Amino acid sequence: MSFQKLYFLFVFFVGGTIAFGQTKPNATPYTNEATYEKLKKKHPFITPLNRHTPPNIGIDKDVEYANINGLSLKADIYYPLDKTKKHPGVALIHGGGWISGSKENEKYMAQELASKGYVAIAIGYRLSEVAKYPAAIDDVKNAIKFLKKNRKKYSLDQKKIGILGESAGAQIATLVGVQPKNKIKVIVNIDGIVSFIHPEAEESTYAAFWLAGDRKDNLKIWTEASPLEYVGKKTPPTLFINSSQPRFHAGRDDMMKILKSHNIFTEYYEIKDSPHSFWSAEPWFTETFNLTVEFLDKNLK
Repeated sequence: MSFQKLYFLFVFFVGGTIAFGQTKPNATPYTNEATYEKLKKKHPFITPLNRHTPPNIGIDKDVEYANINGLSLKADIYYPLDKTKKHPGVALIHGGGWISGSKENEKYMAQELASKGYVAIAIGYRLSEVAKYPAAIDDVKNAIKFLKKNRKKYSLDQKKIGILGESAGAQIATLVGVQPKNKIKVIVNIDGIVSFIHPEAEESTYAAFWLAGDRKDNLKIWTEASPLEYVGKKTPPTLFINSSQPRFHAGRDDMMKILKSHNIFTEYYEIKDSPHSFWSAEPWFTETFNLTVEFLDKNLK
């Protein structure tokens, strides 16, 4: 290995700090289990997620939807066993500050959606330590293309595809959803910002690491990655489900105002006295799921 390659690896990994010219956030594993353990300290009434697999669904785990220079990108696909009709699809995008998390975080949401008649694809995408923006966006779009290509296998109605994400995954999902060329029919944003440049948006090291530069030095990219910049008459119906933490609402009200001006259905629910990542524990998960299904049934089926 050349000296240059060795030096690059040293800079990337040693000390957990600098890579691509940015300070690497001190990310911890982002799982439903770890989140529950963290949240229960201040919310002792919550319980961990634990739902049995519904008997009316099938699951294809670790399906390769793309291969980028030898890196296998995989998704889990949850689908109704009923093949007598076509089902709408929902792409699920996990959170984790663009640097952590996995498709496994979407297990319960995906299986419950499948039990209600949706083909749900939980997408694993390249995180910021592996590739910067827009790699994750490209991965999500490629996973949706893969699902459409295999529509017969899953009895998918390729003309009815929605997208859902939580936290950083909600930002990614919303960005994919607001761009008309992706033909997304509905968006479910669960506590994710819709603008990196909005006055309400806080600049974070997680965003800077993913967007390969601070806001002041890389404003063009921060703007390009902000879903709010694309919202207009072709934006699909959008549901916001939020915690009671204001910083995760950045840009939401302005997006809803634009949607309403075009008579596009939108609404938001704020789960009272809830922390960020509320969807990772009960009773908040059930509340989130019920709101999601009600919205999808009205706007996607």
